[in-house]
Amino acid sequence: MSKDADRTTRVTAQADPRAAVAAANVCGSGYSLRKAIPLPVGDDPRERLATLFAYENGSKGCVILDNNQGSKQYMYVKICKVGGGSCDTDSGDFTEYAGPVRVSSFACAPVTAKMAKTSSSTPYVNYKSDRVYPCG
Repeated sequence: MSKDADRTTRVTAQADPRAAVAAANVCGSGYSLRKAIPLPVGDDPRERLATLFAYENGSKGCVILDNNQGSKQYMYVKICKVGGGSCDTDSGDFTEYAGPVRVSSFACAPVTAKMAKTSSSTPYVNYKSDRVYPCG
């Protein structure tokens, strides 16, 4: 875990350490957990449908959208370089996770995460943030 991880990240990782470690392994060696965001946003693990895990390795970022449903869901995760540069996206019907998606410089990198029953249905997780990673 990154020394800069916030309280919500620490609580989320402690509630399900196996998921946090498994997602880190998908990103590869040298990545540490920077932020974990329960989705929909909140601290109650009983209400969590998915978890967005953001890892860092130097200035590189790696994001995983973890499926907490236990059944196949349509999932979408995207990260872009700040300023609308290149983006990395993963989407499809997944039982475990969407991603990893990566960015070479994570400062201020916008992240989008969605989850729905199917690709054409209304998402019940619809998250977008410009602040998953710090801007400085």
